[in-house]
Amino acid sequence: MNDIQAEITAIQTQIEALCQERTSLTTDPIDLESASPEEIANAYRRRAKQDLQLFAEVKGIDDAIAALEAQLAQKIELASQPQNNSLEQRVVAGKRQALAQAERINQLAAELAAELQSLKATADELSPGYWQVYYKPLITGFRSISVPYVRTDSDVLTIVNRIV
Repeated sequence: MNDIQAEITAIQTQIEALCQERTSLTTDPIDLESASPEEIANAYRRRAKQDLQLFAEVKGIDDAIAALEAQLAQKIELASQPQNNSLEQRVVAGKRQALAQAERINQLAAELAAELQSLKATADELSPGYWQVYYKPLITGFRSISVPYVRTDSDVLTIVNRIV
């Protein structure tokens, strides 16, 4: 817990330092009250040409601040979670991820099985002509082709091979 708090403090310190640096880099404002729209546009164009590196540096600082603020939010959320349930929460989160991956594997396996069956149908259709031209089979090995399938009994995931 102290480690996370130290990380939070370090991130906050870095964000403050970047904000101060950004403030020191900004240039004087352009007088917008007495200028015409063309003069305002020209003034900003001149400043952009003169301070191109400055604006790039400010943009980089802004991006760094945004990334650090996102990381800070994650650390604060992590610190607010009770530590005694941490292992259980990680297990539950891991199980949800595993179930999502298993579902994706089953989708891919179904697509692969359909493609294999389509290939087999094509091979069955072309085989007689292929034999006559090349004196050998177009495709072999369909008896041992299998695709993975993940099933669950709500507690345990089991991976089995289904023959296509």
